[in-house]
Amino acid sequence: MSEPEISSTSDFIRDIIREDQKSGKYDGRVHTRFPPEPNGYLHIGHAKSICLNFSVADEFQGFCNLRFDDTNPIKEEREYVEAIKEDVHWLGFGWDDRLYYASDYYEQFYAYAVQLIQHGKAYVCDLTPDEMRAYRGTLTEPGTDSPWRNRPIEENLELFEKMRAGHFEEGSKTLRAKIDMSSGNLNMRDPVIYRILEAEHHRTGNTWCIYPMYDFAHCISDSIERITHSLCTLEFEDHRPLYDWFLDVLGLYHPQQIEFARLNLSNTVMSKRKLLRLVEEKQVSGWDDPRMPTISGLRRRGYTPESIRAFSERIGVARRESLVDIALLEFCVREDLNKRAPRVMGVLRPLKMVITNYPEDTVEDLKAINNPEDATMGTRKVPFSRVIYVERDDFREDPPKKWFRLAPGREVRLRYAYFITCVDVKKDKETGEVSEIHCTYDPATRGGDSPDGRRVKGTIHWVSASHALDAELRLYDHLFTKEDPEQGDEGSNLTAQLNPYSLERVSSCRVEPSLAGAEPFSRFQFERIGYFSVDPDSTDTKLIFNRTVTLKDSWAKIEKKQQQKSKK
Repeated sequence: MSEPEISSTSDFIRDIIREDQKSGKYDGRVHTRFPPEPNGYLHIGHAKSICLNFSVADEFQGFCNLRFDDTNPIKEEREYVEAIKEDVHWLGFGWDDRLYYASDYYEQFYAYAVQLIQHGKAYVCDLTPDEMRAYRGTLTEPGTDSPWRNRPIEENLELFEKMRAGHFEEGSKTLRAKIDMSSGNLNMRDPVIYRILEAEHHRTGNTWCIYPMYDFAHCISDSIERITHSLCTLEFEDHRPLYDWFLDVLGLYHPQQIEFARLNLSNTVMSKRKLLRLVEEKQVSGWDDPRMPTISGLRRRGYTPESIRAFSERIGVARRESLVDIALLEFCVREDLNKRAPRVMGVLRPLKMVITNYPEDTVEDLKAINNPEDATMGTRKVPFSRVIYVERDDFREDPPKKWFRLAPGREVRLRYAYFITCVDVKKDKETGEVSEIHCTYDPATRGGDSPDGRRVKGTIHWVSASHALDAELRLYDHLFTKEDPEQGDEGSNLTAQLNPYSLERVSSCRVEPSLAGAEPFSRFQFERIGYFSVDPDSTDTKLIFNRTVTLKDSWAKIEKKQQQKSKK
């Protein structure tokens, strides 16, 4: 049998796995997991972890589990479970029969907690949460032993059984590990293992009234599932000694925990708690608001799973925290959509144009290219008639220097159509605003080329007035004005940093008729405007498009500047 193909991708995590396979650790197995808590929707930071865990397993011919660490019924909901499964599938990953829940192991967790008590390594504590915080100490001062730390083993076993049976009120007792109240690592100062919660669990209902803490359940779940490489973000590094203590004392199988830097993205936040605040305070329309960094929000905005995977691969994994410019994510989206999005024409702010020498009753179908990057996508027909709409911003009555678009006496090219020249301007008598422009066309330039070789510098897009469809365009910008909204004195007041111009609705748009019946989430490039996706709020009479990303590539400029600096 030939040797399995080994991934050529290099980073410190994959290098560790390669060494483990060479040494025969875990018998050469690679088994990872993605373990979200179902207490909110996943965001782009989770997407990085999803891509890492599932990709590493695939690259090393291993497996990756999807496991819900559902140990807190107060914050968890079935809605979040289903949304997470949908997000992982949408990103392109599957788990076959490897879908697990921490709640699957509740009886085992309980048995292991009893085992800790029997070994004198856990005790029932009567301190209130406030008292426990006071006893815990600080980073510079040791903690103080609980008055109940030395309860007899038999008494602890009896009390813990009564906790499970519902004999005590919520918050009156906890089960704590007996480790070291003077440890320099606060996680080792007799952490709580179980607490009483009078809450219904989304899977187990009211079967339990005590629930394991995340730190206790998480490492044991990894052990039960025989995970080899437990990949997690740096905030869990200080928790690793506690995980090791639990597994050592209980004599359980040890996965290897490897920490990496989480994703920090500019002009947004990566805290589910803060994102939930935005939803609850109605600062956004919901978890899938296209301004949100949630996977569901990005999907609704028109991002592709391929672009998010490319972004995750491009930023890589590292040990040091950093802030990634959101322009890089937008670059990956733009690069992917450029290859796959059909081109169409749409006018945001229509200005009526009458082509005075074009026959009134004539409509002709002109050939338009669907995507110049992919010839296999073919062409389409767009109707052309005497009255069309052009972009208001493409006309100036008194144009500045180097203006190559339309103005009185100027000739421009209509995309896929003809050369036209502006000959007259009509204005609203009350406002003085230009309401209509009159032009003539050159019939010899059909298709946008001149047989006599003359050139025009400007090309503008258009739609036939009698064939155009009504549409609303939602133009999105960054949700926060500050590059790093969680830092500094303003970090606690996110509302003050919200961008008041993060959403602009343009409701008077006109788009070409080929978009009739476009399916929700379909993606298009509106020529000269940007990339857009059909919003699921669209109706038969009103199309709604979300701007996914502009055509302007700010990341390319950033990279160019960085390259120029490095050469100096």
